[in-house]
Amino acid sequence: METRRVDVAVIGAGTAGMTAFHAARKHTDAVVLIEAEAYGTTCARVGCMPSKLLIAAADAAHAAREADGFGVHAGGVTVDGAAVLQRVRLERDRFVQGVVNIVEEWPEPQMLHGRTRFIAPGVLQVGDELRLEAARVVIATGASPHVPDGWREALGDRLALSDDVFEWATLPESVAVVGAGVIGLEIGQALHRLGVRVTVFDRGGPIGPVRDPEIAAAARAIFAGELQLATGAEIEALSLENGRVRVDYAQQGQRKSATFERLLAATGRRPNVSGLDLHKAGAPLDRHGVPKSNRTTCQVGDLPLFIAGDAAAHGMLLHEAADEGRIAGDNAGRWPDVRASVRRALLSIAFTDPQMAVVGEGHEALKEAGVSFATGAIDFATQGRSRVMRQNRGLLHLYGEHGSGRFLGAEMAAPEGEHLSHLLAWALHDGWTVQQLIEAPYYHPTVAEGLRGALRELQRALHMGPPPVPSCLDCGPGA
Repeated sequence: METRRVDVAVIGAGTAGMTAFHAARKHTDAVVLIEAEAYGTTCARVGCMPSKLLIAAADAAHAAREADGFGVHAGGVTVDGAAVLQRVRLERDRFVQGVVNIVEEWPEPQMLHGRTRFIAPGVLQVGDELRLEAARVVIATGASPHVPDGWREALGDRLALSDDVFEWATLPESVAVVGAGVIGLEIGQALHRLGVRVTVFDRGGPIGPVRDPEIAAAARAIFAGELQLATGAEIEALSLENGRVRVDYAQQGQRKSATFERLLAATGRRPNVSGLDLHKAGAPLDRHGVPKSNRTTCQVGDLPLFIAGDAAAHGMLLHEAADEGRIAGDNAGRWPDVRASVRRALLSIAFTDPQMAVVGEGHEALKEAGVSFATGAIDFATQGRSRVMRQNRGLLHLYGEHGSGRFLGAEMAAPEGEHLSHLLAWALHDGWTVQQLIEAPYYHPTVAEGLRGALRELQRALHMGPPPVPSCLDCGPGA
């Protein structure tokens, strides 16, 4: 077996791994990037981009059906499922190829291919023929969809994961979606709007990324008005019946069953760390077998070992993976000079309709941390621009700290939530107070203008600031 020595070994060539490799190379040329499968990030290949392509098609179909509400009669809407998915794959493949092109430009001796595991601290076996001694290691192996035990055996090829949806030749007649997280709701709503009969099986509690109970309740009511949402459902058995998926479940004390062409398991994603033999790396592990790491340095304990991206399970989002890859690669490259980095304000968005978002730690985390905070709200039912666009549904909460008046974040199910959440994330990242947010410019009429009412309510709840002065006396409370 060949033995090779390097300063830094990066395991995984996704967003975090590619960024870590690039960062480490600024400090040393003795860096290798190891990948066991195809190059291309989760985002480009099976995540952000193909799912948004599917959602874009669904939004087009939905807008055409809803045009009558504006007095615009578009006629019947026909969805060509094969054409929809063909475009998804075509555009997806362009995004993937862009990533592959970047990797293929890197020096070939620094690119290794093969399954990798630890033999000892700092010693890796790559494939069957290479023993790699690395002074520092960055783990960036990503995550994969979780499938509950027995589901594959019960359903065979009728079971689909989010990764599989984009490879379908055409749209199925019906799909059972298990899980009301971000992936389940995004894909479930998109399929529904494209004409697929969809039921989303949801245990209850949090929905999408939100944890604020009032926002969750508002979101659930909105989605239940459009989708078949089986809230509080406990799946008792899955089986095949005449080639179709049979779902037996309990809901509100009643036993029920339904059949579908396919079942989509949207039951979460788990870090790809089980095959690394991490116990041989000397790494401290949590109860899920994931190395315990410092979010500001990405270092595992006090070891020359770093973990980044979805594998670290801090936040399975592309921008978080890129940030962590940079931090981990930089620290691995400059070792032992490990430096902490200021992380960006947390931001999570679900591209449903209405869009859901969490800015900052969120309601649940603030409560658990014992932070004393107040809440300001806006119900978009009466918000002016939202009514103009016939998107007037949703609820937004803003959080502010008692005493300091510091803005702490937000949760929402709201029209244009992706834009509202970015404005608020920038303010949070810059350390603004509620008063500073109130004093910021808001154009009329916009959806963002609705934030001002929620901010004034929040300021009153904090017992801070000057008396509120309406900005538009003629526009009413929903302006």
